[in-house]
Amino acid sequence: MLLFRLHIISITLLLLSACGQTTRYEVRPVTGHNHPDHESTSDTPLDIALQQVGKPYRYGGSNPTGFDCSGLVYYSYQQSGTTIPRTSRQQLSVSRRIPVSRMRPGDLVFFSIPVTRVLHVGIYIGGNRFAHAPSSGKRVGIAYLDNPYWRKHFIRAGRISH
Repeated sequence: MLLFRLHIISITLLLLSACGQTTRYEVRPVTGHNHPDHESTSDTPLDIALQQVGKPYRYGGSNPTGFDCSGLVYYSYQQSGTTIPRTSRQQLSVSRRIPVSRMRPGDLVFFSIPVTRVLHVGIYIGGNRFAHAPSSGKRVGIAYLDNPYWRKHFIRAGRISH
């Protein structure tokens, strides 16, 4: 069932959402972990993101009641102890460009969807897969970078310094 759902997610994405401000932000550590869903300070952003698989997509969402793509990344980093900007464009601006051949689990992957002028973001898992909140009506899931849709729209990978 999970493979079927992941396959459907990766094939039927039509609308992706993210905000597009260009304000510069700095990455900084979180001073406390007071969120009720935060159980361990040793969880990585990837661990947190994978715990959200199956949660609903919600435009502007950045908590377990619903996520958009950049909200999932924001929440995952916040819960693991690093504050990053909220929107995908801002996340792109604070990430350090890295070659695909050097991607590690936890790195960010960015996609440009020209028709909707949306910038989409996910968290690299490894094995050519990434976790993301795809679009309205969908749920947080896992997709493959070599899927023709994602391969066509991939723009770059980025790393956040903790």
